[in-house]
Amino acid sequence: MLAPVPRPPGSLAVRCSRALLSPRSRLSLLALLLLTAASLVVLYEPQRMLASGWPPHTSGAGAVLLFGLAYGVCAAAFVPRPVLNLAAGALFGAAAGLTGALAGTVLGAGIAFALGRFLGQDALRPLVRGRWLTAADGQLSRHGFRSMLAIRLFPGVPFAAANYCAAVSRMRYVPFLVATALGSLPNTAAYVVAGAQAGSPGSPAFLFSAGFIALSGLGAAVVAWRKRHGLRAAAGGAAAGEPDPVRETALR
Repeated sequence: MLAPVPRPPGSLAVRCSRALLSPRSRLSLLALLLLTAASLVVLYEPQRMLASGWPPHTSGAGAVLLFGLAYGVCAAAFVPRPVLNLAAGALFGAAAGLTGALAGTVLGAGIAFALGRFLGQDALRPLVRGRWLTAADGQLSRHGFRSMLAIRLFPGVPFAAANYCAAVSRMRYVPFLVATALGSLPNTAAYVVAGAQAGSPGSPAFLFSAGFIALSGLGAAVVAWRKRHGLRAAAGGAAAGEPDPVRETALR
C-alpha cells in the first residue's frame, strides 16, 4: 500500500486554512453573523412569538426551559431584554418567569462573549487606541468582575455592547458570567414582576417594580456621569505617559 504523499508546508490547502482562520476572516464572519441576526430580528420579530406563549404544546418546567433557551438566542441576536423579561412574567408568573429570564440572560451573554472572544478579539485588540478606549479596556481587563457587575446593576450600557466589549478585553469567562447573573438579577426581577402584574397596574407589586425600574435608570445616569470622570482621569494619566499595568502584566 502506497504511503500518502505529504503536502509541502506552503501548499494551497495550508494557505487557505490560514486565510480562513486569520483574525480578519473571523471578524468578517462575526460581522456577518451579527448582521444576519439583526436582520432576522427586524423581519420576523421573534419577541412576539415568545410573548404569545411559544411553544404552545408544552407546560411546566419544560416550557420554562425552552423559553430560557429561546430567550438566550434572542438576547444574543439583539432582541431587547425588557420585552423578553415582561413576556417571561406574563407567561410564567414571577418565580418561574424570573428563572427562565435569568437563565436566558446568562445564556445570551455567554453566546455573545464566546463569539466575540473567538471571532473578534484578535482583530479588534490592536484597534484599542485612544485615551477613552484604552481607559475602558484597562478597567474591564483589570477589574472585570466588579466593572461588569456595575454595568449589569445599573442599566444604560446596551446588553450586546457590554458583551462584546468584555469579549475584546482580557476579562475571563467565568467572572463575566457570574457578574452577569448577579448584576442582572434585580432589574430582571423588576421587569418580570411587572409583566406578571400587568393585569393589575395599581397593585403594590407592579408599582414597586415600576419604581425600581425608574430608580435604577436614574442610578445608571449618575454612575455613568461619575464613571465618565474616572475614565477621563485614567485617560489623562495614560496620555501623560504613566505605565499601563495591563500591558505590563501581559508582557511578563
